[in-house]
Amino acid sequence: MRKYYLFFFLLFFSTESSASIKNDIIKNLNKINSISFNFEQNINDKIETGRCTIKYPKKIYCKYNQSNKKILVSNGKSLVIKTVTSYYIYPLKKTPLEFILDKEFIINKINNISDYYSDEKFVSFKFYENNNEINIFFSKNNLNLIGWQTIDIYQNLSITYLSSVRINNEVKEKLFNLPDQN
Repeated sequence: MRKYYLFFFLLFFSTESSASIKNDIIKNLNKINSISFNFEQNINDKIETGRCTIKYPKKIYCKYNQSNKKILVSNGKSLVIKTVTSYYIYPLKKTPLEFILDKEFIINKINNISDYYSDEKFVSFKFYENNNEINIFFSKNNLNLIGWQTIDIYQNLSITYLSSVRINNEVKEKLFNLPDQN
């Protein structure tokens, strides 16, 4: 009989702590309006680095460290990737960033996920949306976003690691103006 009590106690405790970490991450996300960070991005084994600023909802500006002066900008509707020699514009809704840059979407997904990965350093939530597999990673220490991984409709694996994360810095709206093609 004791074994059953112990089993139910452990089951209740692990469910309670699981619900607690999810609730804590959601509470932390609700307080965040903007995030600035350094990043390392690996797309199909090609590594790029730089600095980004996200402003919720759905705005991002990234300046890459590469010599081609690459920038990535979303104004919430369109996504532009510009280098010295190229200029690409996409509807944001056609990219996995549509979901990663939508704090309310992430909160809703986390609320509705019962199965996720957690270890001593991070918590990971996996979900599927519009033919995209998306994993979102949070620090277990401070509950901040520390990265994401996507597999897009073309089966490209993209992993982005965040470091030197700063929360709720003042961000000027003009940062998210789409660059000219020139």
